[in-house]
Amino acid sequence: MSTQDRFLRHMPRDGMGFKRKFNPWQFLHLDPVLLGALACTALLGLFELYSASGQHLDLTLKQMMSFGIGLTAMFVLAQIPPRTYQAFSPWFYAGGVGLLVAVALVGDVRMGAQRWLDIPGIGSVQPSEFMKLAMPMMVAWFLAARLLPPSFGVVVVTLVLIGIPWALIAEQPDLGTSILVAGAGFFVLFLAGLPWWLIGTAVGMFAALAPVAWTLLHDYQRQRIMTLFDPESDPLGTGWNILQSKTAIGSGGITGKGWLHGTQSHLEFLPEGHTDFIIAAYSEEFGLIGLTVLLLLYLVIIGRGLFIASTAQDTYSRLLAGAITLSFFVYVFVNMGMVSGILPVVGVPLPFVSYGGTAIITLLSGFGILMSIHTHKKLIG
Repeated sequence: MSTQDRFLRHMPRDGMGFKRKFNPWQFLHLDPVLLGALACTALLGLFELYSASGQHLDLTLKQMMSFGIGLTAMFVLAQIPPRTYQAFSPWFYAGGVGLLVAVALVGDVRMGAQRWLDIPGIGSVQPSEFMKLAMPMMVAWFLAARLLPPSFGVVVVTLVLIGIPWALIAEQPDLGTSILVAGAGFFVLFLAGLPWWLIGTAVGMFAALAPVAWTLLHDYQRQRIMTLFDPESDPLGTGWNILQSKTAIGSGGITGKGWLHGTQSHLEFLPEGHTDFIIAAYSEEFGLIGLTVLLLLYLVIIGRGLFIASTAQDTYSRLLAGAITLSFFVYVFVNMGMVSGILPVVGVPLPFVSYGGTAIITLLSGFGILMSIHTHKKLIG
C-alpha cells in the first residue's frame, strides 16, 4: 500500500473532521476522581460529626452549610484559568500580609489569642487562613519566573517571603496555622529543586538554634512539647487529651463499637471530640476497618493531586499544584500524629472530618485551583 493510500484511509470522512467526544466534566472544569473522593470523605465526616458532637443536629447542619459554601467556591475557582491566578498571586499575597499586620494592630483578642479582624459589613475573619493559599501562590509565582533549580540568592529571598507571614501568624499566637502556612511555602521551594545539601544545612542550623527557639515559645507551647514525651506525668491535666485519645483509638479494635456507640466521646472523656480529636472518636466507632477506609480516601486525594501536579503544563501550575497537595498531606499527618501521641498538640483539624467551616472552605478552594490546573490544559498537536 502506497503512502498516499495509507494517508487517505486515515482521512476524516463525511465532513465530520477530528471531533473530540463531549466530556461534561471537562466542560464544568471538574475532576470526577478528585470530586468523588472529596465527597465520600465529607460524607464520612458528617456522619462522625453527628455522633461525636452528641447527635447535635444544628452543629451538623452548620458543617453541611460550610461544605456547600466550600463546594461553591471550589466550582467557581475551577473555572478560572491558572494564568489568572499567576497574574494575581503577588496582589493576593500582599493583601494577606496587610490583613495580618492589621490583626497585629487592631485585631480582636479571644481566648488569649489575637487572630481575628472585624471588617464592617463582612464580619469577623481570620486572615491567616487566606495565607494557606496566598503563600504557595506567591512562592510559585516568584520561582516560576526564574531559572530552576533556584540559586542561593533566590532561596534567601524566598525564605524572606515565607518568613514574614509566618512570624506574623506565630506572634498571634497560632502555632498550628503558622506551621501549615510556612510548610506550604517550603513545599514550593522543595519542588523547585532545592539542593539536598542546602536542606541538610538548614536542618543542622535549626537543630543548633533549637535552644533559642525554646525560649521564644509561649508557656503553653512548651508544656505541649513536654507532654508529648511524657503524658503520664500529668494524667489529669496536660496529658489528659492524649491519654484519652489513645484509649479511644485502642478500644475500637478491628470493627469498632458501631456508629453512635462510642463511649469516650459520648461520656465526655475525650475533650474536643468533634474538632481536633475527632479521629479518636471515629476510630472507636468504626475500628481499624473504618480507619483504613478513611486513609484510603485520603490516599486517593493525595495521589490524584500529585498526578495533576506532575501533568501540569507550566512551572507555576506544577509548583502550585504540588504544594497544595502536600499541604493537604500535612493536615492529615499532623492531626493524626498529635492524636496518636507522636506529635505535639498544635490545633490542626482533620480535613473534612473535624468541625470547622473556615478550614473546609479553604481546603475546597485549594482543590478548586487544582481542578482548574487539570482542566485548563491546552491540547498539544
